[in-house]
Amino acid sequence: MAQNQNQAVIQQTQQRFATNRGGVLQFPHISPSLLNSANPWATTKEDLQALYGCPYTGAITTRTSLLSGFKHDPTIHQYAFFDARDHSLEARDVPDGLVSPEKNGSLNTLGYSPILLHQYLHIIKDISDAIPDTAYKSEKSLKPVIISVTGDATDVTKCYTLAWTHIRDASIKMPLALEINLSCPNIPDKPPPAYSGKALTAYLHQLNTQMMIFEQDYGRDTLKIAIGIKTPPYTYADQFKELINALLESCKPLMLFSSHEGTREAKSAATGEGTSRCPIQFITATNTLGSSLLLTDDNTPALASASGAGVGGLAGAPLHPLALGNVKTLRTMLDEHGELKHIQIIGVGGVSDADGYKRMWSVGAAAVGIGTALGREGVDVFGKIAKGVGLA
Repeated sequence: MAQNQNQAVIQQTQQRFATNRGGVLQFPHISPSLLNSANPWATTKEDLQALYGCPYTGAITTRTSLLSGFKHDPTIHQYAFFDARDHSLEARDVPDGLVSPEKNGSLNTLGYSPILLHQYLHIIKDISDAIPDTAYKSEKSLKPVIISVTGDATDVTKCYTLAWTHIRDASIKMPLALEINLSCPNIPDKPPPAYSGKALTAYLHQLNTQMMIFEQDYGRDTLKIAIGIKTPPYTYADQFKELINALLESCKPLMLFSSHEGTREAKSAATGEGTSRCPIQFITATNTLGSSLLLTDDNTPALASASGAGVGGLAGAPLHPLALGNVKTLRTMLDEHGELKHIQIIGVGGVSDADGYKRMWSVGAAAVGIGTALGREGVDVFGKIAKGVGLA
């Protein structure tokens, strides 16, 4: 029975990739359908090399970066593992990768990667150069790299431009995708943009404009970076509707117009004219749940934070039911609109074993991202899950 269930998972996951035809670009094929989420264990070149070299990852994701970097301060940017049953903390001297299995939850007050986007692009180039020619049959034969970025709408568009220029000029072998992280709960005075329909619409419009400029200047075939967004945990219906409405708005026809200053801007066009497409090919759901607090035995905050309250983002096993609900709801709502059916979902939140993978797959995830379990167990977690579900 278990073997038959595993085979069904494999076949239907392959179908989810094979039937993805709706966007300008297809969501990169991820096989096996396991990858890391953007997290602190995907920060350095060594982290990414280990993840890319793991035979049980079908793709890798960089830690979220910015154009100008993020000032990491270990005195306020921290994380901890804990037992979700009694909130007991893992000892601070236990190294990552050797954390007790019972400590299946995590809380973090982290920001973004201290490594700049252009540095990650050079790391990806180094990983690409290390791939032997004998392994390179075509771009599609290699596991993709998802570059996670953030910033305001203008900065994110610059990130897209920088990544597009880099792959055009640097001869990178593997497929690349861009994940726009609109969901970090830990940045003071900067609420996650994905909670705001107006903010989402602004991001999608600027991306559509830049894609149209590249298409006009260099041709449609140059649009080689699939784009996705990383969403926060939504907890009520109107939040999902805001996202869907913003995606639908981005599908309306646009035309490029030039100003007297020489800049170009996409504006609404009549039906049947201009370019009509959704710029998004995938959604990563979900990020950590903000406003969470972990206390020590003496009821003081377990972590420091930028706000001083020790409040941060919750992940791991405690997040799993909410993540499943987000993936299920998003998949259902996307499928209600023909222009959004092509959008695939990377399910993230609390998966640490084969059963968790199967649950995430059953609610509509095309691929499953691992975060807390990667920090707790190291890259071996991917082999454990892949073997348990029959992907290896």
